[in-house]
Amino acid sequence: MNILIFLLLSPLIGAVLIFLLPSTNTLWFRRIALLSSLITLALSAYLYPLFNLTVATTQLGFSYELNPDLGTTFSLGIDGFSYPLILLTTLLTLIALLASQHINTYQRGYYGLILMLEAATLGVFMAQDWALFYILWELVLIPLFFLLDRWGGRERQAASLNFVLYTMGGSVFFLLSLLILFDKAPNHFFTFDAFRAAATHFNASEQALLLAGFIIGFGVKLPLFPLHGWLPLAYTQAPMPITLLLSGILSKMGAYGFIRAAELLPEGMRLLQPILLILGIMGVIYGGLLAWRQTHLKTMIAYSSFSHMGMVMVGIASLNVIGMTGAVLQITAHALTASTLFLVAGWLKRQTGTYELSQYSGLGVKMPRLILIGVLALAASIGVPGALGFVAELHTMLGSYAYQWLLPILLAGGMIITATYSLSFMRSFTGPTPTAFHLLTDISRSEFITALVPMLLVWILGFYPTPLLALSQASISYIIQVITAGGA
Repeated sequence: MNILIFLLLSPLIGAVLIFLLPSTNTLWFRRIALLSSLITLALSAYLYPLFNLTVATTQLGFSYELNPDLGTTFSLGIDGFSYPLILLTTLLTLIALLASQHINTYQRGYYGLILMLEAATLGVFMAQDWALFYILWELVLIPLFFLLDRWGGRERQAASLNFVLYTMGGSVFFLLSLLILFDKAPNHFFTFDAFRAAATHFNASEQALLLAGFIIGFGVKLPLFPLHGWLPLAYTQAPMPITLLLSGILSKMGAYGFIRAAELLPEGMRLLQPILLILGIMGVIYGGLLAWRQTHLKTMIAYSSFSHMGMVMVGIASLNVIGMTGAVLQITAHALTASTLFLVAGWLKRQTGTYELSQYSGLGVKMPRLILIGVLALAASIGVPGALGFVAELHTMLGSYAYQWLLPILLAGGMIITATYSLSFMRSFTGPTPTAFHLLTDISRSEFITALVPMLLVWILGFYPTPLLALSQASISYIIQVITAGGA
């Protein structure tokens, strides 16, 4: 059996086992979820020696025709864009599960839904058929809705409904574009190759209209300005491990979708390039300003994520190898950094009882382990030299400069704003310790190690990004060639 099938089934089998267990075996819900996630991570790592770094297109493919009348196939494969995201998904899911030890209600549903979410997300990154891609894209909503609605904060019902309505509303436009392309596809198949052939029947203006449908669908999850309205409520109301997954994985689905859409509709992408660059820049600056004015820690990190994903959009829309490389690096850097920041925020809330920045003071004395992780994550978020974010932002700025010299200046302004609100958070670590905080305890060793793993990756890859670059370089060069040439 194809290795990608095993990778997709691993979390699903874990979820099925959890739902079949008697309700009295609460300890086993967590154990099975952790074991299943660990096996999935091991399988994704096992792909590395099988992955040919010099091949730009799909590898390790598997295809089975489901319904020839509908033109649907169960087609899987990976390339230099999807494989790093598969590694991120399996790693961050394991970290989210490790950070879920304080979830003590409805544990069967909680752990089972997280594994279902992991399986659907992996399927999106591996799908080579647009019908399969769309179905899995929508399936992601089901576990997320219940995870937000059942285990979220006081406004969890509004947050879950808001998120689903935004995402489903965007998906309607995505679906319309897919159906129009399907009508022109050879033999009416939904495969990626058939849709590439179908796209050649449309001129640049028509491709731009079709691409607009993809932009709305993917832009909601990214999120792309001005489609970010769901973000602050969902991020703040979700339990900490779910916020980690929303920021670390789900937003990356939007970026991945943009890359696939750019490859599919190259002439439309070239036509809409200025608009996408403007939207990306607006996201960087506007998101940074919103984060700057926040006094609620989790909301600040949420808007910071919005700003950083604007940087990803600028890298993609630069339509050159350097800019696209910056986008891919930023996807990884932000996933690891934002996830760690949300871990820090959740642990601070558990210890202090508040997310209000004005209430924090002298935390470095009482919680040295947590503050060490926080400082490393904030420095990485700023993009100081040595962190992966620095390498990503440098590539993005150079890539945008090739289009317009003003763009890197605007990006630099956004980076200064990021440094401002990050340093204001760091001030909370110093000063006198309030009487109410005298009994605070630091995070445990296991929690410290959980958060240290993504931080080590951020700093190691910052000093030595070659392994990450090697995974994607062939695919990046290929897709830029496709876009600039107007088609495969």
